[in-house]
Amino acid sequence: MTLWEFQVSEIIFVVEQAPEGGFTARALGESIVTQAESVADLHERVRDAVHCHFDEGKVPRMIRLHFVRDEVIAA
Repeated sequence: MTLWEFQVSEIIFVVEQAPEGGFTARALGESIVTQAESVADLHERVRDAVHCHFDEGKVPRMIRLHFVRDEVIAA
């Protein structure tokens, strides 16, 4: 089995709130980016993007969403 035939068991997305509303998810180590208006819609779009990106039989078994948010408070 070559390195390129190795199946990734997990893919991680960094999820941030988009300035215009909704969410943007970017995969670490892969060229996958998607956006959605709600978390439920984001789940569907991330799954779809992952399945489109990888060849059949090479799709990671798990998708991890790491939510990052900025919070501003008064000093």
